[in-house]
Amino acid sequence: MRQGTSVSAARILVVEDEASIADVVARYLRRDGHEVETIGDGAKAMERLQEMNPDLIVLDLMLPGMEGKEILRRVRAAGDTPVVILTARGEELDRLVGFGLGADDYVTKPFSPRELSARVEAVLRRASSGGGAPVSSSAGVRIGDLYIDGGTRRVERSDEPIAMTAREFDLLYFLAQHPGQVFNRDQLIDAVWDVHAVSDPGTVTVHIRRIRAKLEPDPSRPRYLKTVWGVGYKLEP
Repeated sequence: MRQGTSVSAARILVVEDEASIADVVARYLRRDGHEVETIGDGAKAMERLQEMNPDLIVLDLMLPGMEGKEILRRVRAAGDTPVVILTARGEELDRLVGFGLGADDYVTKPFSPRELSARVEAVLRRASSGGGAPVSSSAGVRIGDLYIDGGTRRVERSDEPIAMTAREFDLLYFLAQHPGQVFNRDQLIDAVWDVHAVSDPGTVTVHIRRIRAKLEPDPSRPRYLKTVWGVGYKLEP
């Protein structure tokens, strides 16, 4: 989210090729006070993204011109702009692939516009500087050569910054506030995913994998973010 932009006035790009869905999404998000543009073609959306620099993207995964997955891959390679993906009911693989590419949240079609609005607001709160994360403190946490700052939402290893999406940071920071304590996937969903409709435990697994890829010198033999088989995950002190 751009510096100085409030959650109540974000710039949002909706990339959805079904005009009726795009219109409903745009109407509800504008009602929440956001500036919204809609585009129905993936290749054109990629061009517009470079010009618009939005605070958040609502992205359908099935698009003409360029698939949503490819757009998400490019967006994540370029930075940490929050992305909420839209998937059809039952497409669990698409959701997991979306999370694997760095999506912050997802909504399953057909969806309630109010649910989408709530998810967008939650993601924007997490992405805004210093605010809204579902953690209890803004204090920095140091574990070994890791430093995790809840106030600035900064992660460093050996004084080198590590880029995290908003959700990745929230998950890591929650575990860092409870070093050595094991949490199962349901507990992590309750603690970090602050919209109750999230119920796919695979979501946690994908985010853990992405954090390890960024955090650990050897993700296959993690030093910090460890699996306790049959139980859950912990951050090793």
